Amino acid sequence: MAHMEGIQNVEAARKCLQTSLEKSSAIACALDESESRLELLKQRCQSLEDALGPTSFVDIGDHIDSVLCSAAAVLRVFEAVHQLEESLLTTHPTSDLCTYISNTKKLEEALKLLTDNCSLALGWLQGIFDFLQDKTITNERCLLNVRKSLRILQELKVMQEGAHRDGGLLSSAFDKLEIEFHRLLIENTVPFPLASLPSSIDQHASITTQALTDSVTRKLQAIVERLSANDRLDKCKSIYVEVRGMNARTSMESLDLSHLEMSSTEFEDLHVTGSYIDQWGRHLELAVKHLLEIEYKLCSNVFEKIDQEAWMGCFAKIAIETGILSFLQFGRNVASSRNDPIKLLKLLDIFRVLTGLRLKFNQLFNGKACEEIRTVTKDLVNGVVNGAGEIFWQLPAQVKLLRPSSPPTDGSVPRVVSFVTDYCNQLLGDTYRPHLTQVLEIHLSWRKEEYEEGIVFTQIYNIIKEIAINLDAWSNAYEDITLSYLFMMNNHCHFYNLRGTALGNLMGDSWLRAHEQYKDYYAELYLRNSWEKLLPILIVRKDMLSSSVTSQDLVQRLNAFNVAFDEGYKKQSSWAITDEVLRENICKHLVEGIVPTYRAYIKNYSLSIENDAKAATHIKYSAQILENMIRSLFQPKLSKYGRIKQADLISKLKHVSKQFRSTLNAL
Repeated sequence: MAHMEGIQNVEAARKCLQTSLEKSSAIACALDESESRLELLKQRCQSLEDALGPTSFVDIGDHIDSVLCSAAAVLRVFEAVHQLEESLLTTHPTSDLCTYISNTKKLEEALKLLTDNCSLALGWLQGIFDFLQDKTITNERCLLNVRKSLRILQELKVMQEGAHRDGGLLSSAFDKLEIEFHRLLIENTVPFPLASLPSSIDQHASITTQALTDSVTRKLQAIVERLSANDRLDKCKSIYVEVRGMNARTSMESLDLSHLEMSSTEFEDLHVTGSYIDQWGRHLELAVKHLLEIEYKLCSNVFEKIDQEAWMGCFAKIAIETGILSFLQFGRNVASSRNDPIKLLKLLDIFRVLTGLRLKFNQLFNGKACEEIRTVTKDLVNGVVNGAGEIFWQLPAQVKLLRPSSPPTDGSVPRVVSFVTDYCNQLLGDTYRPHLTQVLEIHLSWRKEEYEEGIVFTQIYNIIKEIAINLDAWSNAYEDITLSYLFMMNNHCHFYNLRGTALGNLMGDSWLRAHEQYKDYYAELYLRNSWEKLLPILIVRKDMLSSSVTSQDLVQRLNAFNVAFDEGYKKQSSWAITDEVLRENICKHLVEGIVPTYRAYIKNYSLSIENDAKAATHIKYSAQILENMIRSLFQPKLSKYGRIKQADLISKLKHVSKQFRSTLNAL
């Protein structure tokens, strides 16, 4: 039984092996057939690869993925643009400027991002389109869709450019910002009350109350920054100049600036023009320190985000609107007028104003845009320095050329002497001397000459020396020697009275004492020679009451006195002693020398003719009347109100100035 089971197992194994052998043979045949098929497929794939070219489907797939990502980004950005567009169209910057500017900026950024994403998507999609367009296997409908997508992306890409054009979304938003800029300026700009500001007021205190508030300034800055980033600042600057320039002009109109419109012929009369110099200086200081400085700072704050030269152009136009060039031209007209000693003082007044404003001018007008203002200012300074220097150097020669003129008929101090000494005192005073010194230093440096300390004092000394020589010449011109004495007494007294003045201090105590001595000397000569004929007539001798002296002799003596006194009084009643103390002193000496003698004579005369009623009629003056007449002598010419007429003083000043001008022209 066991043997039978073994045979069966062997038979089964044989059959299994035979079956496996048959399957292996079949597989071998199949493999042979597959090999030939694979070779054919390989050949076909190679042909397809050659037909498709270097781009593989894997690469196209990458392109499609990139296009889809970019398109999704474009869609998201476009939705954001649409939302911002709706917000800007339905709101106005007045309601919420900060939000409006923020949305405007976001829209700018969104449009830029949209353009960038469209450019990227277009690049990928264009590659797919070019690939599909070259293949014959491409579906035409698919190609049309790709072409349509390209057109849509191209339209979206130029959306940013269109938004900046007139009527575009961003352009309209910027227009609204310009309108808001104008509104903020108009509503927060008020004229400066310059007319109510004293020149000594602290400028910073006055400016603070007039500046725009911080909130308004920040709003203006935000608008300027947004418009500047989009090259839309020109109109904004024009608006600023228009509003602030008009405000500056209105502020200046509160001042009386009529002198700035004077004709060129009016400038030849410096006594008229000179009265406006102080007003001109004060108004110029107000314009620069209280108006232009605040405009400069405000302009700098509002346009701080842009280039300085850009906003300096705005400030320069505003400065011109204030009339700064008219102020400078006024000074130039004074400097170009004909030379006159008064003109020197006025030029120094102008120089003082310009010196006080020099730092402000350098600060405010240092930009290229202010070149015209700087040029006119430089011309003004040149005219002032050269004009003042020329007049000052020629002053001694001017005084010398006045020597042939006639002295005053009343023996008083010549107007030119009073004018020159007062003039020198002004030049030496604290008001003018520092500026005169500075002007001369500049003038000499321009002439390549060195300034020497004391040159002003030397020139003043030369002027006084020429005046002294003139006085000697004029005293010799009098035919009446007594009047010549009075003339010299008056003038030496005038010089002595300079004690305590700048000129007197310059000339020194010895010079002043010398004039005091000369004053007393000529006073003595005058007293000795003026009424010398009167005293011998009135000398009372012991024999006056004797019987040998008749009433007729007494009458003749009295009549002779009356005639001599009347002649002397008539002649000297037109003479003048200007100094009140000297006048009273001279009159006192005359009264003391004449009246007691006259009183004694009249007393004795009355006793001698007490029985002769007719002889009493020859007493023409009482002693008191005679004293009053003497004390009334030598009075300056007065108006009916007892004061020297102002018109006369002005006329005298013009006359002296005209004389100086004539001599200056003769040099």
